[in-house]
Amino acid sequence: MERNNRVLAVALLGGALVLTTACSGGSGSGSGGAAAASKQRTSAAAVTIEPGNGATDVKPTGALKVAVANGKLTELKVTGPDGKEVPGAIAADGLGWVPAAGLAVSTAYRVSAKATDAEGLAATAESSFTTLTPKAGAGPQDNIADGQTYGTGMIVSLTFKKAVKDRAAVEQAVSFETSDGSVVKGHWFNDTRIDFRPQTFWKSQTKVVAHYRLKSVETAPGVYGEVDSDQTFTIGRSRTSTADAASHQMVVEEEGKPAETIPISAGASSPASQNTFNGTMVIMAKEGTTVMDSSTVVNHEGPDYKVKMPHALRLTPTGTYVHGKYAPDNPFGSRNTSHGCVGLQDGSAEDGDDGSVAGRFYAASLIGDVVTVKNSVGQQVDPANGLSGWNIAWDKW
Repeated sequence: MERNNRVLAVALLGGALVLTTACSGGSGSGSGGAAAASKQRTSAAAVTIEPGNGATDVKPTGALKVAVANGKLTELKVTGPDGKEVPGAIAADGLGWVPAAGLAVSTAYRVSAKATDAEGLAATAESSFTTLTPKAGAGPQDNIADGQTYGTGMIVSLTFKKAVKDRAAVEQAVSFETSDGSVVKGHWFNDTRIDFRPQTFWKSQTKVVAHYRLKSVETAPGVYGEVDSDQTFTIGRSRTSTADAASHQMVVEEEGKPAETIPISAGASSPASQNTFNGTMVIMAKEGTTVMDSSTVVNHEGPDYKVKMPHALRLTPTGTYVHGKYAPDNPFGSRNTSHGCVGLQDGSAEDGDDGSVAGRFYAASLIGDVVTVKNSVGQQVDPANGLSGWNIAWDKW
């Protein structure tokens, strides 16, 4: 009887072991199947990055594109070699991303993207590429110097060595920051020249910063802007002059109030090539004593001449000046005898007299000061002749 009990106990224990083993084996088999199923689940989202990994000579504008199919972008980061992120935004529908502005030339970039499908499963993609190094530059140059002070009529003129085909891109890449909030707009005179000015003359003491962000701008196919820089300048006191060729007088105003009246001798009425231009011009250079040469005058008529004139303030590239003139017969205030310029009484033609009318006017003048001529028998000055853009109405600028 005792033996039978031992057999029964062993049998029961063996049954328990069998049951335990069966339960344990069943549990292990279920966990392995779930893990395998989990490993087999992948995101349906597919991220595409252009340009592809390792690409070189990539255009800085328009080439970088990120898109997703069967899902939505959730993260996107584009970084340059310095680790700084390129600004941009994921589209509202989550299906793409575009940078806020063009990339820089000659620069390596890394793109990291993440998207999720409808079940929340994530997919990632990465790409690294390098933008092109320009083979040709537009060579832009302006007419301002950093830190200088100019008159209230100053116009910033930007000239390119190569013709600009994408004018809109250039306009977006040049901006002006003004201390008084003045809005500055550009006007194209041709494919290589754009001038910038506010609606009216600058206000005295305005601080201006010209921002050029042209280096990575494709100004024409295969040609890039080359320059990224800031130019800061200040507008000085207001001083404008109005020369009346009929009365032979020039009224000078400072801060909008008459300061003095100066006798002048404007351009002779005949021949026509010696007429003074009518219109608003701007002092574009202070040249001191300079040589007046008839060969540089467009459509010159009459005897040739080449003579030195002191205290020369250039108004146009075609040879219009306000300058000093030594004339023993003293035509100032009574007759127009110049070759198209506005002449002021001075000492000798060689050196002038710094204490003369012309000398004092020269010393008081700034590049950017306004000189307006009226009642001349001459034609209207071409707005493209020098810094004469003030003769264009704002709505046409």
